[in-house]
Amino acid sequence: MTSTQAVKPSVLVVDDETGILETLRILLKNEGFTPHVALGGKQGLDQIAALAPDIVITDVRMPSVTGLEILSAARAKDPDLPVILMTAQADLRSAIQAVNEGAYYYIQKPFVNGDIVAILRRAAEHRQLRVENRSLRQEISRRDRNGANQPVGRSKAWLSVLRLAETVAPTESTVLIQGESGTGKEVIARYIHQLSARASGAFLSINCGALPESLLESELFGHVKGSFTGAMKDKSGLFTAAGGGTFFLDEIGETTPSTQVKLLRVLQQREVIPVGGTEAVPIDTRLLAATNRDLEEEMKRGSFRSDLFYRLNVFALHLPPLRSRRDDIPLLIDAFLHRAAQQRAADPKRLTDAALDAMQAYAWPGNVRELENALERAVILSDGDTIDATALPERITERRSEPLVTTHEIAANPTLDVIERAYIMWVLQSEGGNKSRAAEVLGIDPSTLYRKLSRYGVAE
Repeated sequence: MTSTQAVKPSVLVVDDETGILETLRILLKNEGFTPHVALGGKQGLDQIAALAPDIVITDVRMPSVTGLEILSAARAKDPDLPVILMTAQADLRSAIQAVNEGAYYYIQKPFVNGDIVAILRRAAEHRQLRVENRSLRQEISRRDRNGANQPVGRSKAWLSVLRLAETVAPTESTVLIQGESGTGKEVIARYIHQLSARASGAFLSINCGALPESLLESELFGHVKGSFTGAMKDKSGLFTAAGGGTFFLDEIGETTPSTQVKLLRVLQQREVIPVGGTEAVPIDTRLLAATNRDLEEEMKRGSFRSDLFYRLNVFALHLPPLRSRRDDIPLLIDAFLHRAAQQRAADPKRLTDAALDAMQAYAWPGNVRELENALERAVILSDGDTIDATALPERITERRSEPLVTTHEIAANPTLDVIERAYIMWVLQSEGGNKSRAAEVLGIDPSTLYRKLSRYGVAE
């Protein structure tokens, strides 16, 4: 709807009295609206799904489906849709409930025609402003690609991911973002949030592999006072704190079966039960999740619940590794160097041809995160306005002729565990045995790396 003058706002009227429906249909048509009527709540739900009206006006007290249920369905489909409730038996309690659940206005029958028309005109203007503001935010987000934490790249594989992200962003669907460590899963999650109707809300995230199970569940779901040692007061979890916004669960493949059961309940019931509590707390949070694991393989092993996987995998995004989008390496370098310059309040440094050639020839097993870390190190080590190849990590400048994993290390049909172990050991060796730096390159928390090494029986 571009203008209230240019386009007639469509109004869906829901009531169980045919006299009210006909009166409002004639009135609204004469006042420049496009009226649609539904006899009863069930028909109203069908019309909301089929028509996508600009405004809904509904009676509260109706058999079978009430006005509050109409309100809930309308808000679920479109958070910007104004809903006006009307009743012949107005009471303060239902008025407060209606406002708390997002009603635009509450009017008592019998109403004055001029009053209801004025309310509808204000509702139409309100909706127009909300829609225009959302469109403006999305357009700004699309254009602001070079800012911090914005997706950078123009390769075909990367642009395909962005188009899919832009398609799913305006919906409320859960998104599962998959890809190797360091490919930009959180960047894409933030991009989806910025283009969604929840952009004005909070974007909160947590790394599920960085915390032990008990602490992770307290952070996710909250806890009640006295539920464990040190729980001195009630605490809300991140699912609740992200109300009206987006919650990003990174490394969800690292969660335990017990935590997976509780996450499944959140997705099914849209509510959380704090640790040590008994009462469920409703949530209004969109969930995005990410993993560098093959969850379908994890399901076969029995380490990841299939019912949780299918709840998460409503819409899947697969991020390409950096080696598959080499055309984007110069763009990423330029973006990171400009960001580093802004942080240092200085002019951006530039790479020599030799340094650029080395970076474009390198395989980047740690993907974009490894590229960013290498550039940050090079900026610190370079005194002048150029960065030479000597300022880059040795693993980038040396030309390796041997394969990443030799044939005597891996059988003809290796398991994912064998491949993962060989890859981790190669990165660890490339970093001179420094586990903290290896964890950075791998894009995992040091505690996760220690657990993996322990599982593989690797000695200190």
